[in-house]
This record gives sequence, structure tokens and C-alpha cells, in this order.
Amino acid sequence: MKNLTAYFTILFSTAALLLAPALHAQDDQTYPELTGSFEGSLVQGRDEMNLAFTFSKQDGEYAAALVSGGMGIYGMPADEITVTGRRIRIRIPRLDVEFTGTMRFDDSGEEIVRIDGDWFQYSELVPVVLLPVDQPSF
Repeated sequence: MKNLTAYFTILFSTAALLLAPALHAQDDQTYPELTGSFEGSLVQGRDEMNLAFTFSKQDGEYAAALVSGGMGIYGMPADEITVTGRRIRIRIPRLDVEFTGTMRFDDSGEEIVRIDGDWFQYSELVPVVLLPVDQPSF
């Protein structure tokens, strides 16, 4: 029994050592910069409105501004934006809003073709798909 335990210990230790570089390499993957405007439709209750985030990057830090004609918001800056790999998190506490999303890329991996996300506001979670636009249409 001791030999079997020692065998599995060695087997799992070896597997962990072999997989560690591969797992780390996934974290090191580079993605296109998240810049420009992305727009989508937000449905809350019976209300449907468009919203857009415009992203910029300066000195290695991302910034985002929210535009939504339906909410009467035109360029409200996000208080916090975190981009980790393909994941995005945007917080605007004064609106009680948190948006989390995942960037989707074209086949070449060089362009962001959409952001699939969730808009969380006032305890309501609504799925939102944001598509790239030259500038918000509203």
C-alpha cells in the first residue's frame, strides 16, 4: 500500500510540474488593446435602451466612459475598470452599476468583435452584448 501511495505521489507531482508551464503560458497570452466604443441594448423590465462604453488607455491604465441616452448619461467616467486577460470589470458606484464581460475576438485574434457581459444594477442582472462602433449612435 505504501508503494502505491508513493507511486501516485510521484505521478501527481510530475504531472503538476509538466502542466505548470502550460497553465502559466495561458496567462501570458497577449490580447488586443481594449480601445474605442462598444454599444449594445439593455432591457430592464419593460424599458429597452442603448448603452455604450468608450474605452481608452493612457500610461498603461484603462479608462471607460458610459453613454446612454435612455438614462440621460453622456460620458460618465467609470470609477474602476479592470481588464484581466479577456475579462472586463467596470464599476460605477454612483449608479450602483457593475458590468462584467468577456471579450470575443476574430479568428486571427487581432480584433475584438464583441463583448458578452452582464449589467448588474439595483440587484438586477441583465445580459448585454456590446459590439464595436465608430462612435455611439445616440
